[in-house]
Amino acid sequence: MTDRKGELAANLARVEERITAACAAAGRARDEVTLIVVTKTFPASDVRILSELGVRHVAENRDQDAAPKAAQCSDLSLSWHFVGQLQTNKVRSVVGYADVVQSVDRSRLVTALSREAVRAGREVGCLIQVALDAGESGRGERGGVAPGGVEELAGLVAGAEGLRLDGLMTVAPLTGEYAGRQRAAFERLMVLSTDLRRAHPAANMVSAGMSADLEQAVAAGATHVRVGSAVLGVRPRLG
Repeated sequence: MTDRKGELAANLARVEERITAACAAAGRARDEVTLIVVTKTFPASDVRILSELGVRHVAENRDQDAAPKAAQCSDLSLSWHFVGQLQTNKVRSVVGYADVVQSVDRSRLVTALSREAVRAGREVGCLIQVALDAGESGRGERGGVAPGGVEELAGLVAGAEGLRLDGLMTVAPLTGEYAGRQRAAFERLMVLSTDLRRAHPAANMVSAGMSADLEQAVAAGATHVRVGSAVLGVRPRLG
């Protein structure tokens, strides 16, 4: 085993222990929570090692990094998640490799995703990104639609050709009433998820929690956690 593979295997084992313990504490089965490894800024070689170690879901947030990496790893059985703020001029590229776009936050983006998914003959899963630091009708610092805009946007996704409404995503906010209150933020997302599933029962994915706060997300009921640095280490600085 190479040094890097050994390092990633040990890190994955520690994250697995954390998720397992969090599930046990919350009275949940381990298989209720899916690990997504956020591989942004790390090379395709790391993605290959992760695949060898059993990882099946990886996430990226910049198309200029993700597109070539996904191409280099196209032979692997992976689900690719796009989690960054997505500009419409990048949609065609992202639809080429992303199985799920977790950062859907405006109607114009829904239109662009639908058009390109149809053109590519693909079905793309979509999560509505909820900004818990936004006013009822604003947008968050890191993207996302305010809670009051979720229902309308979800309806657009559900009715759009080539798209599949999978659920909701959030990032614990740094400002506003939920700043420093990750558990409360994730519990608010779960309330919104319950409301969403009344109209869209299959939209049951809840993506929340990262390296520092995955336990709070699992406790609140998240179905997917997005973990980067706890698996891959400190990220290289972007040039």
